[in-house]
Amino acid sequence: MRILRVTPWIYPDTKGGGDYHVHAMSRDQAAMGHDVTVLTTREDDSLPRVEETHGHTIYRVDPGVTLLGNDVSPAVARFLWHADREGFDVMHAHSHCYFVTNLAALKRRLGDIPLAITNHGLYTQNAPERLFTLYLKTVGRWTFNQADVVFCYTDVDKERVRDLGVSSRIEVVANGIDTERFTPEGPKSELIDAEGPVVLFVGRFTDGKRPWLAVEAFAEVLDEYPNAELYLCGEGGLREELETQVSELGIGEPVTFLGHVPYDEMPKVYRSGDVLVLPSRAEGVPRTVLEAMASGTRTVTSQLEQIEDIVDAGGRTVESTSDGALTGAIVESLDETVTDGGQGVRSHRWRSTVEKTTAYLESIVY
Repeated sequence: MRILRVTPWIYPDTKGGGDYHVHAMSRDQAAMGHDVTVLTTREDDSLPRVEETHGHTIYRVDPGVTLLGNDVSPAVARFLWHADREGFDVMHAHSHCYFVTNLAALKRRLGDIPLAITNHGLYTQNAPERLFTLYLKTVGRWTFNQADVVFCYTDVDKERVRDLGVSSRIEVVANGIDTERFTPEGPKSELIDAEGPVVLFVGRFTDGKRPWLAVEAFAEVLDEYPNAELYLCGEGGLREELETQVSELGIGEPVTFLGHVPYDEMPKVYRSGDVLVLPSRAEGVPRTVLEAMASGTRTVTSQLEQIEDIVDAGGRTVESTSDGALTGAIVESLDETVTDGGQGVRSHRWRSTVEKTTAYLESIVY
């Protein structure tokens, strides 16, 4: 099967969970014997335009104009316009939130190549919620409706997409992780040197992730656990503001910015932590939460309907991230002993994600 994967970004060019999902899916489908080409945009001019890596091909084109974190790229449109000549059997676009997926939907409307779209999370973290709600009810719904199949991580997300008026076939494929790599057993990270409890934040420093809430809550956690430490793993435009916040709160000594941590190091990082905090405004089913839980680390997240059942197996969701609720959930988690041992996410195996996705792609091709 010749697969054209359409995505705004791919790991390791960028470091998000969705970007790694695209990379790993392409790598593993290539290992299964499929011919995989990834069409993406190139933010860094030093990256090659065409690259053969991990058994698949990456085509990087100019991003064009960026609006609200979204690349509006004429070069993507040109590539898709001529995609029929390349003999692709199927297009697989990642996230309805991006212009590249809108273009893939337009190509499906005008051509014969079947299209699958993976919903990595219904709402974007880059645009105001009210504006994006309008998008979902118009262009977003139209984009979903051009797909031959839409993949959702959970039944909850499937119903949310259906409630938009989407009539396309929808299949639930859980977002999987490598449960052989992320386990409670194994070495801890030398990056974390702490004698007291360790609180982790793992993610981009963006408005949607709301890392400042994790910092704010941690400052209050110190009242209960004076020897606690906070480690922030990630990069992003809010780094300077977060450093200023830490300084103003007077908590510089117990807070460490690790920057981007290589993926191979993350199992050790999770094992070194006691609680992962993710107070996001919007998410799909975040890999960070699944990876932390599989590693035996408790999690505290904002209350998001699609992950509530998952988190409850090894942590807490917080309806309000203000008035001390986030702090209270962290303290309560630090007071407890982990008993789940990662069992709550054993149904989220990456191998199953790849196999089911591939089977559904084949079903719309043959």
